[in-house]
Parts: sequence; structure tokens; C-alpha cells
Amino acid sequence: MYEKNLKLYRQIIDKCPEIELKGKTMPYTSANGHMFSQLNKAGEIGFRFSEEVKEKYLEELSTAAFKSYGAIMRGYIIILEKLLEDVDTAAQLLQESYQYVMNLPPK
Repeated sequence: MYEKNLKLYRQIIDKCPEIELKGKTMPYTSANGHMFSQLNKAGEIGFRFSEEVKEKYLEELSTAAFKSYGAIMRGYIIILEKLLEDVDTAAQLLQESYQYVMNLPPK
């Protein structure tokens, strides 16, 4: 699952030219000093949103909160495999996540 989702994660990021994949052992994206997506050790991909948008997507996408190293990541949801395989839609969600962190105060 990890390798398959890493490949899908790269394909999604490739659709968003302003977003760069970082991290050698724990792939992630960040902008404005804030991380906004991540691939955890279990091979799950999480995107970060405002709490309000997160709650909306938890219901609409029938997903769950994203965990990394056993901790729930604030604002993150798991992007389920069926959505990951729809690279264009997943890229739109990643772009939305990117816009969210770009509107946060820089770190």
C-alpha cells in the first residue's frame, strides 16, 4: 500500500506546479512554514484544511481524521484510495489545502 500510495501522491503533486514534495523518509508538502499534506508510515495520505472544512469533508467523503506517529494531526483528513485514484479531484483538494496554509500567518 505504501509504495502504491507514494506513486499516487507524486502524481497528485505533479498536477500542482507550485507544490513540491519534500522529505526523504516521510514524504510531505509545506508552504508558508506550514505542512499541509503527508504520507504516513501506514501509507495513508492526509491533507490539511481549516477545522470547518475538515468537518465538512469528514462527512462528505466518509473518511476519518489523519494520524501520524500515533497522533491525530489537527485539521487533517485521510484521502481514501478511491479518491487518490481520481488524480484530478485529489489535486483540486491538495490545491485547496495549499491555499488554506497560504492564508495562515507565516511561520
